Amino acid sequence: MNLEGKTYIVTGASSGIGEGIARDLGVRGANVVLAARRTEKLEAIASEIGNERCLVVATDVTDPDQVAAMVDGAREKFGAIHGLVANAGTAAMGRMEELDPADFRKLLDVNVEGTYTTIRAAWDALKETGGSVVATSSVSGIGGDWGAFAYNASKGAISLMVQGLALDAHASGVRVNAIAPSLTLSELTEGMMDNDDLIGAFKTRIPLGRAADPSDIAGPVAFLLSDEARFVNGVILPVDGGLNASNGQPPLG
Repeated sequence: MNLEGKTYIVTGASSGIGEGIARDLGVRGANVVLAARRTEKLEAIASEIGNERCLVVATDVTDPDQVAAMVDGAREKFGAIHGLVANAGTAAMGRMEELDPADFRKLLDVNVEGTYTTIRAAWDALKETGGSVVATSSVSGIGGDWGAFAYNASKGAISLMVQGLALDAHASGVRVNAIAPSLTLSELTEGMMDNDDLIGAFKTRIPLGRAADPSDIAGPVAFLLSDEARFVNGVILPVDGGLNASNGQPPLG
């Protein structure tokens, strides 16, 4: 997968999956636009990749002006944008009677509106290059979870947004796909990792027997961004250690 010299935006690049993707793209020789609300970690990542191949931009994906400025800055520094990883997101858990309506609205604002705002801002630049979008959905955007209906709603919306946008490829020339990770080591899941019973249940359900590392997600994203995936469009790709291979029944032995 030859990504050398091409330019990719990664939102939510300061930690977790976004950081793993950004670092991987840097190793592959790409220019990387590192976008997140916190810039301290982004500066450290940029120095490791090489500052001449990175642009660090403080970006809140819920603010259209900040997102537009990020895209303009990328075009000014690198001239063209070849791909966007719309990864920024958050989580809110709880049953209907437990979840604060304000948390539900914030979740949709960041995950759904933020994904839309980012893609829309980069769309014209991507049309110029025949570029590619990879959004971060989730296995939670394919099926439901216990006590996570709001997160399911946000990730399901991303999955269908991606598929709807992919249908416009004949007119835009832009491919749009998504990854659907299962449990992945990140700041969002730190609190889960200390729950031995919960992690044991995940290991039972995931055939590969472990949570994903962000580096496990980065390779499939690089593929979807690359010309090797030039005929892959509208796919919600599970990167889940085989979780979706199961019909849900428990192990027999």
